[in-house]
Amino acid sequence: MATKTPTAPKTRVAPKLLWLEAAATHPAPAGTSPLTLTGTAEITAIAASAGGTEGEKALPRFKMLAYTGGAMRVAGWRHPVVLDLAGLSVPSQNRPIRFAHDPAAGVGHTDAIRVEGGQLVATGVISRDTATAREVVASSRNGFPWQASVGASVEEFEFIRESQKAIVNGLEFSGPINVVRKATLGEISFVDLGADGRTSASIAAHQGAGGGDGGGPTGDDVDQSRSVAVLRAEALAETSRIAAVRKICAGKHLDIEAQAIRDGWDATRTELEVLRASRPKAPAIHAPDTNITSEVLEAACFQSAKFEGLDKVCSAQAMEVAAKRFQSGLGLQELLIEAAIANGYTGRTFRDSRRVLEAAFGRGIEAGMTIIDVGGILSNVANKFLLEGFFSVERVWRSICAVRNVSDFKTVTSYRLVGKDQYEQVAPGGELKHGTLGEETYSNKADTYGLMLAIDRRDIINDDLGAITTVPRKLGRGSGLKINDVFWTAFMNNAAFFSVGNKNFISGADTALGIDGLTKGEVTFMDLVDSDGKPTGVMPSILLVPTALSAVGTQLYKSVEMRDTTANTKFPVANPHQGKFRIEVSRYLSNALYTGNSAKSWYLLADPSDLPVIEMAFLNGQEAPTIETSDADFSQLGVRMRGYHDFGVALQDPRGGVKSKGEA
Repeated sequence: MATKTPTAPKTRVAPKLLWLEAAATHPAPAGTSPLTLTGTAEITAIAASAGGTEGEKALPRFKMLAYTGGAMRVAGWRHPVVLDLAGLSVPSQNRPIRFAHDPAAGVGHTDAIRVEGGQLVATGVISRDTATAREVVASSRNGFPWQASVGASVEEFEFIRESQKAIVNGLEFSGPINVVRKATLGEISFVDLGADGRTSASIAAHQGAGGGDGGGPTGDDVDQSRSVAVLRAEALAETSRIAAVRKICAGKHLDIEAQAIRDGWDATRTELEVLRASRPKAPAIHAPDTNITSEVLEAACFQSAKFEGLDKVCSAQAMEVAAKRFQSGLGLQELLIEAAIANGYTGRTFRDSRRVLEAAFGRGIEAGMTIIDVGGILSNVANKFLLEGFFSVERVWRSICAVRNVSDFKTVTSYRLVGKDQYEQVAPGGELKHGTLGEETYSNKADTYGLMLAIDRRDIINDDLGAITTVPRKLGRGSGLKINDVFWTAFMNNAAFFSVGNKNFISGADTALGIDGLTKGEVTFMDLVDSDGKPTGVMPSILLVPTALSAVGTQLYKSVEMRDTTANTKFPVANPHQGKFRIEVSRYLSNALYTGNSAKSWYLLADPSDLPVIEMAFLNGQEAPTIETSDADFSQLGVRMRGYHDFGVALQDPRGGVKSKGEA
């Protein structure tokens, strides 16, 4: 057998009958529908054998080029098919000859079947005494171009992937293509019409030397062909033929009538063509676009969901192919079926939803045979909408905390340099003194938080593509809400952290947020010292307030003046804090469900990169949640989506901020 580049493992299938007749146009996965490959068929009537009785008619013989060894679009197969003749088993040289693969329409049998130059050739005799056999012989004498069709059972096929090549029957083929590696020949049939217009059949009917059936002209007829009698007979026959053709077409099939007259069809051939034209037309089934890839399906999903910024997540080529292929939008069913068919699913509808889901997600598919990973497509698409949901909730926490990257779920500890943390004068000789790690430590660790949601069978049956946008948005929003819940629970439970003992807590009527209160908070912050009693050197930069103080905080940050219109107006009116502290507003600070909530308390904090009061730890630096998609368990019908996030939060250095009670 010819060599080829490495490909996916061969797939064994239960033996099924495949008919081989050329150029069918509706490809689908192997082993499900007839495969047809057309060849030529030649019928020749020869003389009886020497031992035959006088007047005995010779049995007509035929010769067929049943298969040329090439690749063809075949009904029932998604990609082109090549029959490897090296793996074709021929049980015997005497195989049945039928008409159109009908066991009741016998024609004859073969006496020789062989492979010549990468092609399948068969010869034999018209040995059946049936009306079908007589029609085949009679039609061949009238010049009808019979073709051949081979019936075989497929035992093993191999899928050649895109960008790979295989050499079969002496020819080189590029993937994607199916190669039938093992098959057993069943029977061969005459067929009246093949789809491959390049094939032809040369039919010659000759009378034997030892007697005849009057079917052919004699030598004298040829010599006298231009005689008046012959011309009259020919004219009469032609007139009768044309009249018969017109009667059969009855003015309803003008194209057939014109072709029949032009090409010399007899009444039988014309009637057959009219009968075919009168049959109901089957719905057109178009060959799938071989350009459909995972990226194209992703682009189609984004286009159907009206995703903004599509050009940033998909290539221009993928967007163009998706727009042409799925003009009216891609439904959830269509997405799953496209992936399932690429992975070997043999159906065209969603009736067997269990099999569709299994094939789409690659379950039950032999290793290496999965072409489109619908789980990856759904995860990629869902991830974009997950982030939309994640960023749709309040994210004030990100502005006031430090972020740490951790590699596992163990507790991590931070030390601060204290005592000898200032530079020392370098003595002659250039020796530098060592700083020391003090006793002050701050710890943190990451935990896992997650949730699973499902797109159930009803969403799929309803063809609701919006489900793969709505569900991940919910998962993303759920992750954002959980981070806020964990963060503010830790931050607001701070009675021991912001305290008089730590000198970072102020209270009293004069601590209400305003010019005087903010001034007192600033002074308190600037007076904070390290463990050696020296100023920390850190400047306050963030004013964190609840929603009730949002307007006042914004005025203090933006206003140049702060006028008091009461009777005892104070002057000057200039705002000394204008542009000094960035305002951050959180609705969690005054929420009654959190310990330490207050609508009057406010905080003055250092930039978290200088001295953080609180820290978030993310596993492997992944600040956004992760989403994964798979088909549901056997007990469920649908698609599961799970989102999870690994993070932790902990208070850090109390010298990084001051809390004001805002009241007495």
